[in-house]
Amino acid sequence: MHRLDRRVVWAGGWTAAAAWAATFPFFSSLETHRVWGTSAAAGYATAALAAGLTSRPRGRVVSLALALTGAVVVPFLYLVLSGAAQSEVGVIERSGTLWLQHGTPYLADPRSVTEYTPYLPGMAVLGFPRALLGDDGWVPRLFGDARLWCAVALLVCLWAARTVLRRADAGRVHHARYRTAVAALIASPVMALPLCTSGVDLPLTGLCVLAVALAARRRPAAAGLVLAAACSLKWTAWPAVAVVVALLVSVAGRRAARTCAGVAVLGTLAVVLPSALLSPGPMVQQVLAFPTGAGAVATPAESPLPGHLLAELGPLGWYAAVGLLLCGGAAVAASLLLRPPTGLVSAADRLALGLCVAFLFAPAGRFGYLALPVVLFVWPRLTVAFGASRPARTVLAARSPERVTAAASATAGGRR
Repeated sequence: MHRLDRRVVWAGGWTAAAAWAATFPFFSSLETHRVWGTSAAAGYATAALAAGLTSRPRGRVVSLALALTGAVVVPFLYLVLSGAAQSEVGVIERSGTLWLQHGTPYLADPRSVTEYTPYLPGMAVLGFPRALLGDDGWVPRLFGDARLWCAVALLVCLWAARTVLRRADAGRVHHARYRTAVAALIASPVMALPLCTSGVDLPLTGLCVLAVALAARRRPAAAGLVLAAACSLKWTAWPAVAVVVALLVSVAGRRAARTCAGVAVLGTLAVVLPSALLSPGPMVQQVLAFPTGAGAVATPAESPLPGHLLAELGPLGWYAAVGLLLCGGAAVAASLLLRPPTGLVSAADRLALGLCVAFLFAPAGRFGYLALPVVLFVWPRLTVAFGASRPARTVLAARSPERVTAAASATAGGRR
């Protein structure tokens, strides 16, 4: 691509992001979104000017720094230090306090939306810093905020996944381009908005990416541990177990797949079971009934997605939405059996597809949930495009020695 073309792409991308962010101060009902939109629109607009007027690579670096400052750093610090956040941040922090004090993150008799905890017990760990530090002073407010630790969890997982997949022969230029691409992804509206205002889906996103990366590198036990961490945060992570197990069957054999599944299930039970035994009723009502719109209190997740629009038609519409959700899930499950993924990108795509189906047809949902499938679709391609990873070779443990030898010969011949 010519120099002018790249400048146009970067400037055009930041301009589109600025236009999108500029709508929030006028149309959003949430104060946190309006604050983010005001700051991000200014950051994206100045980034577009820098990308268009400054020669590369300096213009790209400057524009990226301006976008990160306006869309992430400034609104994040302002919202955290002022105490403004979406309700789920307070829910995570309260659940951390409850778990430390009572052994369960669920209130026995919640009366309002903000008293419900629609997450599995693992999410309460991100609320421990607030429980331990309090909020008296700017330092405890900053380092106790759950959004900070959600962002840290995402970044650590992305770093770990890239380390797992890193190629020894990838040059310095490839690594620099990879870092630039990931920084642009974080600065984009799909990541910057939830990072500043909520953060609740960021740890789940990072853990799913890391689990797929570990499976692609044939590390079943480690992948199982990461899946256990993800599955103890939200039940929406559970489809990742099926995808990762299917990938391991392809690249490492059935024994590795069983190891991963066993570690994932046992690890999840170790985190979830104590709270389930202490407060089974509140956990079922808050974790299962409330997010699907079947609870005593209406969920605030009411984006006009197909499942929610159907559920608004009444009980028949709700059952129709659940039926479509189950059919979509069955179709994705069948695809894993009939055509299992064989590498990093194909597995991430399959998980992204399954989660898109779940989010689109769930009776209650938010547009923000789609950030997870977007990252699952984009990030693996960045690792491949910029030399950070090599597609995994499919070698089944169940193959006969003759077929293994033939496959190795074919691979060697292809390399020559």
